Amino acid sequence: MTDTIYDIVIIGGGPAGMFAAYYASLRKLKVALVESLPNLGGQPQTLYAQKEIFDVAALPKVSGTELTDQLIQQLNFLDVDQLLSTSVTDIKQTNDNIWSLTTNNGTINTKSIIVAIGNGAFKPRKLTFDYDPSIEENNLCYFVTDIDEFKDKNIAIAGGGDSAVDWAIHLNDIANETALIHRRNKYRAMESSVDSLNDSDVEQLNPYIIKDVKYNNDDNKKIDVTLKKIRADEEKVITIDKLLVNYGFVSDSKILKDWNLELEGPFIKVTQQMETNLPNVFAIGDIVTYPGKLQLIATAFAEGPMAVTKAIKNIYPNKDYFEHSTSLFS
Repeated sequence: MTDTIYDIVIIGGGPAGMFAAYYASLRKLKVALVESLPNLGGQPQTLYAQKEIFDVAALPKVSGTELTDQLIQQLNFLDVDQLLSTSVTDIKQTNDNIWSLTTNNGTINTKSIIVAIGNGAFKPRKLTFDYDPSIEENNLCYFVTDIDEFKDKNIAIAGGGDSAVDWAIHLNDIANETALIHRRNKYRAMESSVDSLNDSDVEQLNPYIIKDVKYNNDDNKKIDVTLKKIRADEEKVITIDKLLVNYGFVSDSKILKDWNLELEGPFIKVTQQMETNLPNVFAIGDIVTYPGKLQLIATAFAEGPMAVTKAIKNIYPNKDYFEHSTSLFS
């Protein structure tokens, strides 16, 4: 890898990074897409492979796997070096303004970088109390790997964001009975999804929190979930087959601090042109923050071309910095 100097290296092979790599190659740049996992797709492919996504333009609904497959097909249409199972551990700028990326597979040199690592090294936000760990092998999960595991079962989903609400609606089509547990009376989800939830027969258990989870005494293939009402002494127990907890994810931003990127909480601060505090280092997608930022795939798809266009202006100031997509293959 050391003999090549790329125009842009994109760190992160989720939807934002994949589309940015495609767009950069569309602009006739030499591009590498670096992903620590052995496969592309990021969080939608790893965590929400079978979940339907509703906020991608021109696609009324698409699963994480379907979206990933389409992005890979688009990416393979052009010449992008895909460096999988490659983890970036450090970035440093050399004297000739080239960025040197240290990875587990050697050094990568590039004129500019786009960080598109989504939620970073994400892991699910778990229940805060102790429970029998074997329950996770049978009845409790934090993301869906096989949707058929919920078929004809009595299930509950915990959480109040888009993912929890969407899963409640989606799984309710195949489950026997579905409940949604949320600590508030209002949800942090798309209005259309909340309307669909209210029109469904999903039982809404709010405002409740989960206090305990244990195997049912009479049937150890089921679990008893103890719920406590917020600001009240009331408790209730539901007996179910499967519990899906969607409390979101936590990520480790330590590596970003080591790279000397300016952060706001766990997020990278960027300008409206996706520039970080480091020269010719950009960031896009769920990892960034700026005034008005929306955590949507649709937003991330727009941020990639903005970062690429600004990178072109910086590294090739005499190059035409804008071309319509219809003229790029003429």
